[in-house]
Amino acid sequence: MAEPSARFLDGGQYSVESIGKYERIYGRDFISPGGADTARGFISMLDLKAGDRVLDAGCGIGGAAFLMAEEHGASVEGIDLSKNMIERATKRCRDLNLDTMVTFRQGDLMDLTAERRFDAIYSRDVFLHVENKLALFDVLMRALKPDGRVLITDYCRGEGRLSEAFERYVSERGYFLTTIGEYERLLRDAGFARVHAEDLTAQFAEIHARELERLERSGDAAGELSDLAASWRVKRERALKGEQRWGLFTAMGFE
Repeated sequence: MAEPSARFLDGGQYSVESIGKYERIYGRDFISPGGADTARGFISMLDLKAGDRVLDAGCGIGGAAFLMAEEHGASVEGIDLSKNMIERATKRCRDLNLDTMVTFRQGDLMDLTAERRFDAIYSRDVFLHVENKLALFDVLMRALKPDGRVLITDYCRGEGRLSEAFERYVSERGYFLTTIGEYERLLRDAGFARVHAEDLTAQFAEIHARELERLERSGDAAGELSDLAASWRVKRERALKGEQRWGLFTAMGFE
């Protein structure tokens, strides 16, 4: 399957209706596991300083970019392939009066031409959509200052042969998943220094359990969000079985 287009994403997983549903699970401005609390924890690992320039690669609807600007004084450029998400992020940015610190644009990260511009690159569960990850990491490497920091979380796959149900899920979503070890190797091959990989699958399962519990308490698990509640149960089961994994990757620019 070819890499998903903006039309594919905006017409399916990231339709306006779907984004609204995700936001009700993750919290306002977020579409990634754990919402604002988890984002804050990851952002803190970047040790941002006021005035740092950050690339939010696959920025979604802007939640992390807003936190980096409001709580750390960073200047953030968010890029996402989804037109629906960029439109929502841009409106929220204006509402928060952050448009002098945060900018958003729709685009393909593979077309990024920035050279040694960013002090940090942040990305949450985005590169699963990219088949040629080494080519993407080469692009990001060129955009990062020599002493810049990188933090990525991403969906990964378990080792060995996995179930037909899992492979069908990956194909239908248009995902391209590697193992955590392969992901780490690709970052090293692209020239990043101090690459560290960590398997956070247990945390992924815990986050989904908490979000399911919240849905069930609110009654949404049997109501309007029943489809997502069912998806969350299956996703958590895949994580517990070790088929679907969640990797955390940190690195620095070349030394």
